[in-house]
Amino acid sequence: MNVSGEATKSVWMLDTKFPTAPRLQQDEHCDVAVVGAGIAGVSIAYELVLAGRNVVLVDRGPLLGGMTSRTTAHLAPVCDDGLGALVEMRGEELARGFQESQQAAVDRIEELVGNLAIDCDFRRLDGFLFPAAWMDDEEAAKQCDKEYAAAIKVGAIVERSKGVPLNGHESAPVLRYPNQATFHPLKYLRAILADFEKRGGRAFANSAVTDIEEGDQVRLKCERGAITASNAVFATNSPINTWVKIHSKMAPYRTYAMAFEITKRLLSDALYWDMDDPYYYVRLNPGSGKTNYLIVGGRDHKSGEADDGDARFAALEAWIRALVPDLGGETARWSGQVLDTIDYCGFIGRSPGSKNVFVATGDSGQGITHGALAGLLIRDLVVKGSNSWEAVYAPDRTPPAAFANYLSENLTAVKNFAEYLLPGQVKSAEDLKSGEGGVIHDGLSKLAVCRDRDGKLHTHSASCSHLGCIVHWNSTEQCWDCPCHGSQFAPDGAVLNGPAIRGLS
Repeated sequence: MNVSGEATKSVWMLDTKFPTAPRLQQDEHCDVAVVGAGIAGVSIAYELVLAGRNVVLVDRGPLLGGMTSRTTAHLAPVCDDGLGALVEMRGEELARGFQESQQAAVDRIEELVGNLAIDCDFRRLDGFLFPAAWMDDEEAAKQCDKEYAAAIKVGAIVERSKGVPLNGHESAPVLRYPNQATFHPLKYLRAILADFEKRGGRAFANSAVTDIEEGDQVRLKCERGAITASNAVFATNSPINTWVKIHSKMAPYRTYAMAFEITKRLLSDALYWDMDDPYYYVRLNPGSGKTNYLIVGGRDHKSGEADDGDARFAALEAWIRALVPDLGGETARWSGQVLDTIDYCGFIGRSPGSKNVFVATGDSGQGITHGALAGLLIRDLVVKGSNSWEAVYAPDRTPPAAFANYLSENLTAVKNFAEYLLPGQVKSAEDLKSGEGGVIHDGLSKLAVCRDRDGKLHTHSASCSHLGCIVHWNSTEQCWDCPCHGSQFAPDGAVLNGPAIRGLS
């Protein structure tokens, strides 16, 4: 089981089935074992098979059923935290490496789409950065000037422009980034997986890794078999092979998305994101007949620190309908989780302290480009021993300039552990209606209690099995979220998302 078992379904999940794959039922041996079958895991496994390696890919749930199925699939190589902030944090040289590598990831996706003739609506288009609703033209122009100057420093192609076809922004100062891209992520990855298996790669679904033994060989134990490999890669949204070294340098955030019908040619096909913090993001996806789909996202919050999904969806809809008054009816709503790092770049490379274990995590809202990039970077580290971008994404880094962000993000864990001393959220399990959950006191301990939508009551320890933080109920997705490091659990306590390996006790 993975996050495909959560309550909402993305627009991709509604029109594309997950590929079938067997459970791991026996022991396997390979050159490289890849854990996690999303954009990062599939890209890494595929690049290594192309490089002649014997690869096994495994996921705790359906292949492609993790956070990749909950993306909005912007293929935008421009740092979503702002190029100005990136240059200030990492310096020009590393920021230039970030831009170059992210662009290479988009180019690689385009190359594979062409090589395999993948029908996934891939297309190049413009991206536009436009003012937040509260900004006047003067403030927006200052922000444009800052981002324009940073883009020139790092080699990103950008143009100053005026206006986007969104109500109230027709003459606003904006930045135009040409040659961005987008696609249908599940259609693309289904084709990549099919060619991976055609070339001898082996994939197993519904086979959670329950124990990890590192050494000259890495042994991954699952319920009904084990994988022994010369190298292992953990591409599980949040890595399950480390306890603190990486998790303390990133924070989980929930983001919300909706899809609406829109008459074709009513809005120009482009990527749009505003200057707010957290920012809103908009794109189109081709439909049939006279209708396309507009996808909008935003209203982010730290995972587990809010349980007001309906209000966030309502605010998201109000925001986009103000910009596109003739928007049609809703077709889907969903949420997903991103992992924001302290310095805006993912952690992709050798796991700290290891020679033959690698990680890909810290998508920071750019999971699709980070995932494709991970395929290129980790392929080179395994095959050649090095890659020109490895310093940009080195998992063992802690830039001094990011120290303030490090302290800020880790206050979540401090506040969470203080919850052990606070009253419970729910007085009695009997008070819960279907779909409701909360934490109650049980002597000196706390219990996570929920009543699922079928009316069945579930009671577990409220301590996350990763590092013991108190989990919070998510009524939108009908799951338990850990605010500290992003683990998620089903009503019955089963793990949906790492870093936890074991369910709630």
